[in-house]
Amino acid sequence: MDDQTFTCVVISDFNVDNAVGYLSNSPERPLVQATAAPFGQVIQVLMDDSMECWKHRPEMAIIWTQPHAVIESFRQLHDHKTVSLETILKEVDSYASVLMRVTHRVKCAIVPSWVVPASQRASSMQDMKHECGIANILMRMNLRLAEHLDQAPNMHLLNAQKWIEASGQRAVNPKLWYMAKVPFGNEVFREAAKDVKAVLRGIHGQAKKLILLDLDETLWGGTVGETGWERLLLGGHDPVGEAFVDFQQALKALSHRGILLGVVSKNQEDVALEAIEKHPEMVLRTKDLAGWKINWQDKAQNVVDLVSELNLGLQSVVFLDDNPLERARVREALPEVLVPEWPDDPMLYRQALFGLSCFDAPSVSQEDRERTQMYVTERERTRLKTRVGSLDEWLQTLEMMVKIDELNSAHLPRAVQLLNKTNQMNLSTRRMTESELSAWADRPDRRVWTVHVSDKFGSSGLTGLVSVEVREEIGTIVDYLLSCRVMGRKVEETMLAVAIQYLQSRSVTNIVAHYRPTKNNAPILEFWKRSGLRYDEATNAFHWDPDRSYPVPPQITLKVDAVTPGRPDQLETVRS
Repeated sequence: MDDQTFTCVVISDFNVDNAVGYLSNSPERPLVQATAAPFGQVIQVLMDDSMECWKHRPEMAIIWTQPHAVIESFRQLHDHKTVSLETILKEVDSYASVLMRVTHRVKCAIVPSWVVPASQRASSMQDMKHECGIANILMRMNLRLAEHLDQAPNMHLLNAQKWIEASGQRAVNPKLWYMAKVPFGNEVFREAAKDVKAVLRGIHGQAKKLILLDLDETLWGGTVGETGWERLLLGGHDPVGEAFVDFQQALKALSHRGILLGVVSKNQEDVALEAIEKHPEMVLRTKDLAGWKINWQDKAQNVVDLVSELNLGLQSVVFLDDNPLERARVREALPEVLVPEWPDDPMLYRQALFGLSCFDAPSVSQEDRERTQMYVTERERTRLKTRVGSLDEWLQTLEMMVKIDELNSAHLPRAVQLLNKTNQMNLSTRRMTESELSAWADRPDRRVWTVHVSDKFGSSGLTGLVSVEVREEIGTIVDYLLSCRVMGRKVEETMLAVAIQYLQSRSVTNIVAHYRPTKNNAPILEFWKRSGLRYDEATNAFHWDPDRSYPVPPQITLKVDAVTPGRPDQLETVRS
């Protein structure tokens, strides 16, 4: 995705040339090539598929309007005329129905929320009045708009008020409006461009997933190896100590959204872990950490080692350290890792963390919320593995269950997230939006299944996806992808067994899977080569004779739920 350039059309009732410039010229990844739709023709552009701006099929659209320009009744209210809330919201409903027309033209549509620039605001005493206050009504309009746009997975309503607040006094320059019909200052467009790119990263599974943290002077004040954990500056009746606690609380809040936390620190491990577990003001404990490297080795190497253990990529990592030399070392050695500059003052840490736009994701699934616990239980599995002899013996002790569901609306967001971010164990590396995957699966000759893995330590959640297609008696395994955290536990063979058994039930004459090589998905090729299927290197295709059975590994209990009656008719509901 880093090398990909997204095409974008910006539709607005004001001059958006400056916004187009910031989007197109920002070096921040991903790159965007933006163009402006005809000025002031919002409804016409949204309604007319034949307009020039749609001919090159842009991948993304931004529809940025002023409320008084598209909602006539709000303009009357703004002019202090009497208009009912019901009338205004009905107009919002109508406008939203027009907005929804764009969903079939682009993969992603972004709608900045409505704001009234500070220079146009009414009396603050009247702003929040029920039924008549400008600010009150505008909030209700935005909420109503949000309700409509939530119905389309590829529509995203962004909080433009945040851009206004971040820009301060530079948010509005009246001269720009009179001279060029630009209602906002350039700072607003700069902030908007950052959020738009964060959306693109989020919907394509490129949001950061792991924060690696230093300890001394980063999670707490002081050096634990010198003072002991009892004398660390953390909490208490001290402004700096309180700031460290607030920073930890902010980190823990991110972990509830599925962001993993880890520690990379130059310290004595037992001393540091004792501080984490025993200090009464610590918010983060070892159960909140996906992993750690606490030693006196090079931090850049420790980052590489820990990320490898967690089966993540360096591009998923944010590294936070109070020491500028350590930041420079990691930034230079590992350019894929995001290393933001960090404040000298701990009282600014929380603000700096919330200022990062690299964690945005279109949705937060239950698997996301439980991700840290999954890594904690993985540590327990690893400990067990060291005590058990062979791989088969270890797998038998895990009591593994693989549950297969047909794709449904409840699992769709997580399935798309997995589809777009899985690189190594991914056969086709197709990238799709929720609406695209749902539409693709909605045909009788296709099936999409989600794979859920659990064992005696707990659930690993939705970790895999398989899709198949039957055409002219040829059964094709189209998508086959699996999270790296459950690799090597016979889940791979179980997924193949499910797909093959289903295709056999459709009386196909050949079963084929096409491997699409990328720079990252060599692991999936290695598995398929040892899977038992015949590999045709010339075509990068794998073949299986439908007359041969493909058994579920004996270490796995397989549960198949929510399949269409009679399909697959050779799959057993529970198999072990």
